[in-house]
Amino acid sequence: MESQSFSEKSYWLSTRDYAPGQPLSADIDVDVAIVGGGFTGLCTAYHLKKKEPGLRIAILESEVIGFGASGRNGGFNMTLFGLTLGITALRFGKRKAREAHLYMEKAVDLLRDLVAELDLDCDYEHPGFLRVATSEKYRARILEEIELAHKLGLGGIEWLDKAQLEREVRSPMYLGAWWEPRCGILNPAKLAWSWKAVITRMGVAVYERSPVAEISRQGGKVVLTTTRGRVRADKVVMATNAWSHFFPQLRTKQVPVWTHIVLTEPIPEKVFADIGWQNRQGIEDARNLVHYYRLTADNRLLMGGRDVSVTASGDDMDQDLSPPTFAGLKEDVRQLFPALKDIRFTHEWGGPVSVPLDMAPALGYLGDKNVVYSLGCVGHGVSLTHLNGKTLSDMVLGRQTDLTEVFFVNRRTIPWPPKFLRNMAIKAIMGYMHWEDRRFDAPVADPSISPPERTAR
Repeated sequence: MESQSFSEKSYWLSTRDYAPGQPLSADIDVDVAIVGGGFTGLCTAYHLKKKEPGLRIAILESEVIGFGASGRNGGFNMTLFGLTLGITALRFGKRKAREAHLYMEKAVDLLRDLVAELDLDCDYEHPGFLRVATSEKYRARILEEIELAHKLGLGGIEWLDKAQLEREVRSPMYLGAWWEPRCGILNPAKLAWSWKAVITRMGVAVYERSPVAEISRQGGKVVLTTTRGRVRADKVVMATNAWSHFFPQLRTKQVPVWTHIVLTEPIPEKVFADIGWQNRQGIEDARNLVHYYRLTADNRLLMGGRDVSVTASGDDMDQDLSPPTFAGLKEDVRQLFPALKDIRFTHEWGGPVSVPLDMAPALGYLGDKNVVYSLGCVGHGVSLTHLNGKTLSDMVLGRQTDLTEVFFVNRRTIPWPPKFLRNMAIKAIMGYMHWEDRRFDAPVADPSISPPERTAR
């Protein structure tokens, strides 16, 4: 789809008028060039300007600001790092799992505070987060995650039993939930466009519809070549995430994986009363291929997840539409909330997220440290990108801080194998996740009876 139709890429991108800026049309020299106009690039520019107001900074975006994952996601400001706390602990160890969660707590708080401080227009709410159990196996999985969180000394996470959860939101499928007050919901496209307004006032040059075709070195500078101009920069930030594989230096560090979303019409007040949900928390379930859902500012229900799409070629970035997944999501909404059996769905869309082989984010340096990168948000990037922008600014400036010392900065990523083997690996991983979800989705014999509660230590 051509960039003139960007508003069709998601509901969020149609929620207010937006006029894209001009493309790069000349050769320029800057101190820092940023490739990518999503949250990562925008926030890196903001933090660099805050620390060094005199820096000459340019952002090069191949389409329009917010065109990628930053304008198409579910809009959760949440603490999840990678897939789950348990998987992070298994891959990196418990100490690093704790470090990752604390980093994400900082990320959530930073975004919430920046929205308030800068008056970013993005329909922000901070209602908290529920990870709901929809079968006995998921109930056990969530309780194990809570137990691990408590053993790691992490606070602000507790179990709600079925009766407590019913006072928050009502579904015949719910058996209990992880409750965490540190979570916000927002309109991500509005947030991206608000960030553009902030950084342009600070003096950052933003060039849209300016895809970078080549990166080269010339006399100690990094040269970014676009269709109509070149940028010579002292430092470069690769804020390309799901598009990173188009650049040889990042090709094996991640693959794009598409998640899909459906959206209802505004829920009538009478029907809404049957569901409860007066406190408007963001919700996920505990599947491998999660369902994530929340309410918009005008009480539409957004539901995403269930399944993902991948591309066989690796270069085809038009996998947004998945009719089987959309149909399944609509049925899932009706099953979760029978009161919505006649609800009308008005929008459906998808978008790519960046997935390293070990399912965890990575920031790092390329070459002689004058190029830095960030990728691998794994679908939980709204908060992560905002703090990563601050971390990247320290890396660009050569500053050693508590942020640059976290374990996933300059970590060794496991490379994705060549195309044929990569596709086999993806099929194997997805096959296992689907198989386990089918096992765990099995309902309890009588959903009106909840077994005795287990205490999470």
